Amino acid sequence: MSSMLETLAGQLIVSVQADEGSPLRDTQQIVALCRAALLGGAGGLRLRSAPDVAAVRAITAVPIIGLTKQSHLGSPVYITATPGEAHDIAAAGADLVAFDATDLPRPFSVAELTGAIHEAGALAMADISTLEEAQAAYAAGADIVSTTMSGYTPHSPQQDAPDFELMVQLRAAGLTFVAEGRLNTPELAVLARQLGAHAVVVGSAITRPDVVTSWFARALRADQP
Repeated sequence: MSSMLETLAGQLIVSVQADEGSPLRDTQQIVALCRAALLGGAGGLRLRSAPDVAAVRAITAVPIIGLTKQSHLGSPVYITATPGEAHDIAAAGADLVAFDATDLPRPFSVAELTGAIHEAGALAMADISTLEEAQAAYAAGADIVSTTMSGYTPHSPQQDAPDFELMVQLRAAGLTFVAEGRLNTPELAVLARQLGAHAVVVGSAITRPDVVTSWFARALRADQP
């Protein structure tokens, strides 16, 4: 295992992203959110664009996982789908480049993306939704996998809870993995670690106040007589 991955062992990685249209979808806002996450003890950050990665790289030396989110004609793959996107993220200062490694129609293969990421000098993090995808990603050269895509592919469980069953499967298969997806309480994050996660990514519950507000608002509306 690389020293960078060893640095992330047991750490909380905070995903600091904001959707288009959000008041926080501004690089300086992202930097401020990252500063707050670092003050709280984040051991790594996950960011969604080259400008965000470059700006945050300027303020911290903690490991950064970078990615793009961009639509591509004829493919549902959305996260770092091309070698060019991977190169741009690595060049901006990301230590790891995350990419969609699911079994969906894609413009470039998983092996092509891992090769491009390595050529750019970064580690390749394969975002997967099943055990089989994780196995295929490692066979194609990925350095680590993340459970990010469980629930976002038609062939993975559609559920509100984290995919703990996938984590159990990955551990049983002896595969190193990062846990991500619907880990919205400290207790769930701890459980992911207990199930074998190398590190844990938490996003919305920490860095998306609009999303967290909607959780409370929906709950109160549902409780109306």
